[in-house]
Amino acid sequence: MIALVVGVASLGVMLSMVNGIGGLQTTELDTRPTPEVTTPGEQTLTVQVVGDGDPVADATVVVTGDSATLDGPVTAETGPDGNATLTVAPRLGPNADEGTLTIEIKPPAGGQYTDRRANTAVLVIDD
Repeated sequence: MIALVVGVASLGVMLSMVNGIGGLQTTELDTRPTPEVTTPGEQTLTVQVVGDGDPVADATVVVTGDSATLDGPVTAETGPDGNATLTVAPRLGPNADEGTLTIEIKPPAGGQYTDRRANTAVLVIDD
């Protein structure tokens, strides 16, 4: 009888833990840059941060050079519409016809968002 009571109590604790895990789920963030394809030189880039298709406010967007280069990282915070506006000046290396800029996201505080997967890159092509 004691074993049955202990077993039922243990099962109750385990079910509570499993239900609690659902509260710890996070939403993966993604980006929607505009334009997705651009040319070298200074220009404005708008990046919308979304989670499950909905705009995410207060996220920090970081754009860095990949195979196209920038002078350094460029950052901006998203507004209520999920958009961040950044001024970038990508360059291509010698004999390069194209390159990419990488976009990363620092999720807003609160822990319900994450950015573990690669985001949409910006393609830079020589005119």
